[in-house]
Amino acid sequence: MTSHQAPTTAPIQAPIPARTRIGAAVGLLLLSPICAEYLIGYDQIISNPLDMLTGLLVLGPLYGTVAVLIRETARRTGRGWPTMVLLSAVFGLVQAGVIDQSLFNPDFVDEASWDDDRLPTFVAGLGVSVKHVAGFVGGHVIWSFCAPIGVVESCVPRIADRPWLGRVGITVMIVLYGLGALVIFKEHGKQFLATPAQFGTVGLFALGLAVAAFALPRRFPRRGADGRGGEGRDEGSRGSGGRVPPAWAVGCGAVVLMGAHQLSSPGWGGVALNVAALVLAGGALLWWSGRPEWGPAHVLAVCGAALVVNAALSFVVEPLGDTSPVVKYGANAVLMVVVLLLLGWARRRLRHIIVRPLEGARPV
Repeated sequence: MTSHQAPTTAPIQAPIPARTRIGAAVGLLLLSPICAEYLIGYDQIISNPLDMLTGLLVLGPLYGTVAVLIRETARRTGRGWPTMVLLSAVFGLVQAGVIDQSLFNPDFVDEASWDDDRLPTFVAGLGVSVKHVAGFVGGHVIWSFCAPIGVVESCVPRIADRPWLGRVGITVMIVLYGLGALVIFKEHGKQFLATPAQFGTVGLFALGLAVAAFALPRRFPRRGADGRGGEGRDEGSRGSGGRVPPAWAVGCGAVVLMGAHQLSSPGWGGVALNVAALVLAGGALLWWSGRPEWGPAHVLAVCGAALVVNAALSFVVEPLGDTSPVVKYGANAVLMVVVLLLLGWARRRLRHIIVRPLEGARPV
């Protein structure tokens, strides 16, 4: 820079209309519980659409508020996906180990299939099934929190890396989560209560994950393919050069690995496959996401693949209890159509944002 050159300054971001911010937060508040509980159709509630709608009054505060708070925390502190994944693991562990205690309750589901799934990898000294730890916590990380966050952010790409809520909105989310968690804890606590040692162990692991989430370095800005400032590389990446697979290939790989995670059999061999799939997926994403060619379309491909996997598996999952096959398959089909329409709309939104500057239109 010569003495005659003016110093560069960061561009001032335009304010976000309240309806856009609130609409995105509400969308995540609803999509999270749908992905967590309804999409794969394992519960008999799938046969009662009215109960599914009213169930969101409890499941929204229990899951959706967490997804919103995780996202807000990461975006406000300048962190990205590694932090969101670790925070998702924190809340997933608390959900399964403290709130509904499904990790420890041997009679959580009054079905023979519960023991068939739990006992082959049950560790008596810990009082938990290793398969359940991997399945429940991993499931919350992927389907309860991260996949909904990625899909909703793709629907609003202009504000994907910016906060959506102010102090009032965040306070509302915290209060709603507390109420939802209390309702579920009291309901399940009537029949079973984990030991203080079990609660303490969950708390220690959750605390360690939370510390790790904020010990990661913040991300740093990068330039996008269209010459504008990009969202920034996530913390933990080395910014290595090299190409990344196209978004469609990343999505296909995500379908295979997440399908392996969901379909892994009971027993230690199934657990090994389950963990291997999660580690391979996480390692690949961490490696590729640090490269300049990684973009929002890749994030949507991974998160969208998670929704498609569970929506597809719902057709072969037999719900608990008595269900009407006609209503069950009808609900499965409706949810699959909704998922495909949502992902198509999100992809169109991303394409609109990326293509317009390349065509010479005013950057958005």
